[in-house]
Amino acid sequence: MYQFFIKPENIIDSEVVLTDLTDINHIKNVLRMRIGEKVTFCCSDLEKDYICSINQLTDEEIRASIEDINGISGELPVRIVLFQGLPKSDKMELIIQKAVELGAAEIVPVATKRCVVKLDEKKAVKKVLRWNEIAKSAAKQSKRSRIPEVKDVMTYGEALHYARALSMILIPYEDAKGISHSRKLVESVKGKESLGIFIGPEGGFEEKEVDQAREIGAHPITLGHRILRTETAGMTLLSILMFMLDEDGE
Repeated sequence: MYQFFIKPENIIDSEVVLTDLTDINHIKNVLRMRIGEKVTFCCSDLEKDYICSINQLTDEEIRASIEDINGISGELPVRIVLFQGLPKSDKMELIIQKAVELGAAEIVPVATKRCVVKLDEKKAVKKVLRWNEIAKSAAKQSKRSRIPEVKDVMTYGEALHYARALSMILIPYEDAKGISHSRKLVESVKGKESLGIFIGPEGGFEEKEVDQAREIGAHPITLGHRILRTETAGMTLLSILMFMLDEDGE
């Protein structure tokens, strides 16, 4: 069943009234849905999923009768924030798409010392808008209950300051202790309220940057004996965490 996101004001009596022209076009002209077909509308603000049947289709609005209401269930019990060192070319788009699919609640692009990409303010604004559209699309496809936000690009210092509020921070690093120690750290994430993951760019982190992360309580970990690309490292850790943290549905 296809899923779309709505706000509380889209719920009127026993109907969902969709007025977002992009979503209307997608439902009507791309998916070619018809009267009577089922669709799920997720309202993150109310933490509810609305199972609906379409009863009216126009170019300006779609009306759908609410047939069932469920509590949202597409989120991990731990809020995971991915701090991603800016990669080259369009790798960030892939990273955001897969991070959303794997359960990240927030993605923070970070300008570290070894980042090749240098974004001026104007380019950064355009990139972030584009990245948030990718996050929204990935959230729909993967049936997330919320749309993860891609934050504005931060300096490394700003990212560390932002991460201080999180319950735990992990930073994959090639000189970290062995795999057994890292497994214990990853397993200790269970029961935490929030988690930050710091992933370096293509050149990795400078030793000084890792030391700065340690100063705010970050735990360096290894992801194994192989050197992973920046676009692989975050996906690897998020995959491990998703499998470990996800809970059985009712």
